Amino acid sequence: MSDTSVAESQAVITEDDLFVEDDSIDEVPEPVSPYDKPGKWFVVHTQSGYEKKVKQNLEARTASMNMEGRIHEVVIPLRDVPEFKNGKKVISSKRLFPGYVFVRCELDDEVWPVIRDTPNVTGFVNQGGAPSPLRRRDVEAFLGVEADRSREASKRAKPMFEYGMGETVRVKDGPFADFSGEIIEINEDQLKVKVLVNIFGRETPVELEFAQVARL
Repeated sequence: MSDTSVAESQAVITEDDLFVEDDSIDEVPEPVSPYDKPGKWFVVHTQSGYEKKVKQNLEARTASMNMEGRIHEVVIPLRDVPEFKNGKKVISSKRLFPGYVFVRCELDDEVWPVIRDTPNVTGFVNQGGAPSPLRRRDVEAFLGVEADRSREASKRAKPMFEYGMGETVRVKDGPFADFSGEIIEINEDQLKVKVLVNIFGRETPVELEFAQVARL
């Protein structure tokens, strides 16, 4: 066999050589618990309705005072709630803890006043007079895997009915469209409502879907 033939035979690459098994290709990294991130989580009390403003102001103060390495994160825990508005199902984000924001930071004598003196902050949630960090189970319930599960569950939850007992509503569609009447029963399990409608001069209870009624 010539040297050329030997070289050619040695240069043959099989299909198996092109596909090297690599177990790391399909590996999915484990999610990092928010509790295991740098710093500790503290709950900061705010004036009612100023949670977003506090978050914005604290993030701005953190940047302007070069505290990014010590104040890591400001979070307003939210949950998605399905509701009916104007007869339509919508998903609204509601604050899980109105009047509070969560801050992940390295709390010390320098970080404390940066947070405390942020406009509309009224103080820390504390124990024994000192700010107390959240426990792992609370952090993971409110901000971790359990919070994600809660959000998914809330998406599948039954919509809230925005009208109350005794309220007068208008029927939007169906055989009683454009009739109006008083709500006498609300069945949130079946997403139905009974309305007392005046039909031919007589008050008659009519069962309707939530989406079939609207405010007058």
